[in-house]
Amino acid sequence: MKANLNHFVAQIIGFLTILPLTGQVEKPNIIVILTDDQGWADVGFNGATDIPTPNLDRLAAEGVIFSNGYVSHPYCSPSRAGLLTGRYQARFGHDCNMPYDTENDATIGTPLSEKMISEALKEQGYRTGAIGKWHVGDHPDLHPTKQGFDHWFGFPGGGMNYWGKPNGPLRTVFRNGAPVAQNKLHYLTDDFTNETIDFINKNDNRPFFIYLAYNAPHAPDHATEQYLKNTEHIEYAGRSIYAAMVNAVDAGVGKIDSTLTANGIKENTILVFLSDNGGRMEHADNRPNRGHKGMLFEGGIKVPFFITWPKHLKKAMRYESVVSSLDLFPTFLEAAGTDPKTEKQLDGTSLLPYLSGENTANPHEKLFWRSVGGFEYAVREGNFKLYKSAYKGKKMLFDLKNDPYERTDIAERHPNVIAKLEKAYLEWDSKNLSPGWLDPHQENVLKEEKKWESDRAKSLKSEEK
Repeated sequence: MKANLNHFVAQIIGFLTILPLTGQVEKPNIIVILTDDQGWADVGFNGATDIPTPNLDRLAAEGVIFSNGYVSHPYCSPSRAGLLTGRYQARFGHDCNMPYDTENDATIGTPLSEKMISEALKEQGYRTGAIGKWHVGDHPDLHPTKQGFDHWFGFPGGGMNYWGKPNGPLRTVFRNGAPVAQNKLHYLTDDFTNETIDFINKNDNRPFFIYLAYNAPHAPDHATEQYLKNTEHIEYAGRSIYAAMVNAVDAGVGKIDSTLTANGIKENTILVFLSDNGGRMEHADNRPNRGHKGMLFEGGIKVPFFITWPKHLKKAMRYESVVSSLDLFPTFLEAAGTDPKTEKQLDGTSLLPYLSGENTANPHEKLFWRSVGGFEYAVREGNFKLYKSAYKGKKMLFDLKNDPYERTDIAERHPNVIAKLEKAYLEWDSKNLSPGWLDPHQENVLKEEKKWESDRAKSLKSEEK
């Protein structure tokens, strides 16, 4: 009798802990699923016909697909820093990937002074878990458990083999600071899925926030026989292996969704899916967008992106207005019953009023991007987009309404628009810091453009012969 009474009291206390400050609705569970270097057209809900993504397509149809969903940077580490802090990463000098020798330098990475989503949600009674690739701070003082996450299972650096074979401190899988033996790992995509399911199943009557950052489909190209079987219809081997890596993510997301259903918590769980940046040069498909990872053309910053929350959001909706990964932090705060304006440092905005139709305006008047302290930058205001491109060695202007694939540079026709967007960029950039460290991006950009020019020139010479 006493045991039953204690159990009943514990249930009541648990129920009360998951009420927001308003006491009106139950706080939702929240899961962010981030893929690595995945192209726009590498999911069925954006038009892929070769890669099987049935689970992602089904979930996208159950929620809201963002037709103009952007990330805040065209490559890995800075983009993740922006997502996790809800701030333009240039605000704190995180413009570049960290060099692969910084595990002993606590000054390189997103500083502890920056508040992450995990820390804000912990204040609201959430239990928090980071699973997968980290890549926003190599030093142990900057690892997830020092940034508001109760639980961490993953590797610190920017890339790793998929079999879990350790190769130095940045390419070792850890669970809460302790290395995980390789014989306990199988295929990292599956391992990260299983860890997420275990975290969900360890219910302690608190809502949870999970940041699941798959390293797929980032190189190296590793896949199991199971997933390769699902993509053997793709005759180009490189694309077939890449597709198998995406298919592994899709299978994992399906298992996570089933776990939510089995626990009776799917209706009140927010699930967000997006890529950290545009697809990589090889094997990914960013069509119909121009460019790829690293570029500020649409193909480098516009990503597959959807959100589901069955209890509150419409189904089968495509939202056309411009949104950003920076918007996730304030969106989650509002969903948890907290006014996002209390976090005055945020650059994003809650999307809930816009998705409900309560606010019919656009979430953003302008969005900005900056690489390596202004080596490249871009501004989007309305339908106009200014891009200072180091690849092309000039400032380019596009009308994304009439030219969504950025085929025609109209800079010469609109000097007043260029001047206006330049002024907006300079004003925005005046509030940023210089990069705290550098990476090889500048060098790689120039090499790539020279190769592009060389290959085209060789083609013309072949024609002349």
